[in-house]
Amino acid sequence: MAGDDFTIEAFTLLAIAIVTIAIRITARWITAGPRNFQLDDFLMPLAGVVYGLESGAAYCVGAWWMGLANNSMTDEQRATLSPTSEEYRLRVGGSKTQVLGWSLYTTLLWLLKACMAIFYSRLTAGLINMHRRVQIAYVLIGATYIAVICSILFGCHPMHKNWQIYPDPGNYCQPAVSQIDVYVTVTLNVATDVYLISIPTPMLFKARLPWREKLELLVLFSGGIFVMAAGILRCVLIVTAGANGAQQAGSWACRETFVAVIIGNAPMIYPLCRRIARRAGWYISTKGVSANSYPLTDSGGLNSKSTMHSSNRKRKFKHPLSLPDTQYHDEQTILPSQPTICEAGTGNWDEESRGSQEGIKIVRETIVRRE
Repeated sequence: MAGDDFTIEAFTLLAIAIVTIAIRITARWITAGPRNFQLDDFLMPLAGVVYGLESGAAYCVGAWWMGLANNSMTDEQRATLSPTSEEYRLRVGGSKTQVLGWSLYTTLLWLLKACMAIFYSRLTAGLINMHRRVQIAYVLIGATYIAVICSILFGCHPMHKNWQIYPDPGNYCQPAVSQIDVYVTVTLNVATDVYLISIPTPMLFKARLPWREKLELLVLFSGGIFVMAAGILRCVLIVTAGANGAQQAGSWACRETFVAVIIGNAPMIYPLCRRIARRAGWYISTKGVSANSYPLTDSGGLNSKSTMHSSNRKRKFKHPLSLPDTQYHDEQTILPSQPTICEAGTGNWDEESRGSQEGIKIVRETIVRRE
């Protein structure tokens, strides 16, 4: 019954993840158009394929190999187990599947990290200091992925010892419960997630936004915390599972990567959801500006001459921290980089009205009268 329950759970999570990726692609298609698709828009469907393979591997661990691998055996049991027996075949097959499962699990998580880093590169376009941090993220993701894959594939050498039964190959060559796989993966996984979260979060605290909108964005960009928690929990359960370590490794890998897929696609779906909510009247925005504009004079005072005409000009203003509609049509730079001057009647207000970091925005209005 436990195996049947996990099968239902694993493929239900897989179905939800695929639907989420499909919604993300649809949202990007609507808000950006296929011509504006970026690298992460192509990597995410690949991540869906890898997730499907990972779920299949986790299913095989229980359904094909009965949750067995080359761990949790005494020396006497190893010595007496015949290489021609059914249990021997199950344990060898289960161990090989564990190596495959670890590789797919790692590849999926790091694909999702890469997609998030690419998203941040668009989100912080034009901010030089943030661009450097994103570039560091690329290097960090690439280096840590190589390190984790190497620990999985070469932590036990030669490779065939990963499914060796007798003599005891040692913990490092028992892929279901290998401490080198568990600790290296969880450490580098958490480290990269912390760094990715650190890219947008400080800017959110500095932004002058209504608390509700700031909370929304904070939750949106801090979703990696849930992934880290799931990864740490998976690590603890594998190490303490004993004979059930193989089954626990497969089942919790699916759960963790499911959370990662949902979190990784949330920023792309969020703008479309807000747009739909506004049209349906479910979301009341607190953003906006007064219809009156007060240009600054050279002395720093307010010029009141243009106020009588400014009421005729109403423009929609989007806060720099709002996500919908930028040059990529679904992300907007988190913080403005330079003060801008926007002349009324020219340019795109949404694109050019990003104020300075000091909160000063100069608006010039030209009024043409026909005598």
